[in-house]
Amino acid sequence: MQTKDYISIEEQYGAHNYHPLNVVINKAKGVWVYDVDGKKYLDFLASYSAVNQGHCHPRIINVMKSQAEKVTLTSRAFRNDQLPRLCKELCELTGFEMMLPMNSGAEAVETAIKAARKWGYKIKKIENDKAEIIACSNNFHGRTTTIVSFSTEHQYRDGYGPFTPGFVIIPYNDIDALEKAITPNTAAFIVEPIQGEAGILIPSEGYLKKAYEICKKNNVLFIADEIQSGLGRSGKLFAYEYDGIKPDAVIIGKALSGGAYPVSAVLASKDVLGIFNPGDHGSTFGGNPLGCAIARESIKVLVEENLPQRSFELGNYFLEKLNKIQSAHIKEIRGKGLFIGIELKTEAGGARRFCEALKELGLLCKETHENVIRLAPPLVIKKEEIDWAVERIEEVLK
Repeated sequence: MQTKDYISIEEQYGAHNYHPLNVVINKAKGVWVYDVDGKKYLDFLASYSAVNQGHCHPRIINVMKSQAEKVTLTSRAFRNDQLPRLCKELCELTGFEMMLPMNSGAEAVETAIKAARKWGYKIKKIENDKAEIIACSNNFHGRTTTIVSFSTEHQYRDGYGPFTPGFVIIPYNDIDALEKAITPNTAAFIVEPIQGEAGILIPSEGYLKKAYEICKKNNVLFIADEIQSGLGRSGKLFAYEYDGIKPDAVIIGKALSGGAYPVSAVLASKDVLGIFNPGDHGSTFGGNPLGCAIARESIKVLVEENLPQRSFELGNYFLEKLNKIQSAHIKEIRGKGLFIGIELKTEAGGARRFCEALKELGLLCKETHENVIRLAPPLVIKKEEIDWAVERIEEVLK
């Protein structure tokens, strides 16, 4: 079958909850992917930062195969030999005391919300059913019913009410708004150190540090959602490190498994995650031995191949190249590490048509928030491949 055949079948039988570019991928390696018609593309989305280690990294795939032949699932009714090692290695790497494994990023966000509320009632002594969590406008933390309850994107909420109460929305990158929003009922502040889905929005220098200090002063948990920005994407292991802070809890996913399996986690102190008792929260697949083995190797690849530092250096190189492009369509280019957004002027006619034109030239990326081209290649990309991409980006933007 050809591309058009697969698209026709999916359009007929699949729910239309995505608007993908019309490329049908059937093979991938490193930073390159191949479609069913044999055409080769440079991947500049990295599955929304899930394949920071590159597609089908041989070390990760070998561990996946090896573990799949031993045991894949025990449920949490029994213990397995991979989860304890993942817990220890992840905590030692990040400096947190405990972790709680889940599968998808949204599940990890839900876990953090439950932990924050329970902490608010049991430790902070907030009156029952009065706990509030502060979130930022233009956030993207997932798509469950609870999470879209504190989204400010109309489409993410349309048709899904009634919404879960207990969330207060403030503008992103606004310290005064955070200070004013905190009350005795505030349990936590949840924030993306870099807002990815919103268009690679980077807060002012020192914003996260000031927000953290305000939370500490008011006995409020500071929760960083690093599902997209973490694990090397921003040029450091975590984007919050740029502000020299250590959140009370960090949410991770995506690249935690190198794109080979859904694995996510919440990292926190014993004061926060120790609030859970047996039966309070769980997941049949969360912490399964196959996912844990894959995650362990994925973390080792990140560290041993020095991918955060690679992202930092190549990100600066990439930004320098992009900023030399002369185009009447460009409004602003912003990024940290290999997490970059090109915001186009409104009159450019939207980012989608530029992404479609880049696809025709062999470069895959995706629009976000209508006018932003998101550029986030696997962190194993080489300088010459960035140069190759810049030539095509310049061609399309001109």
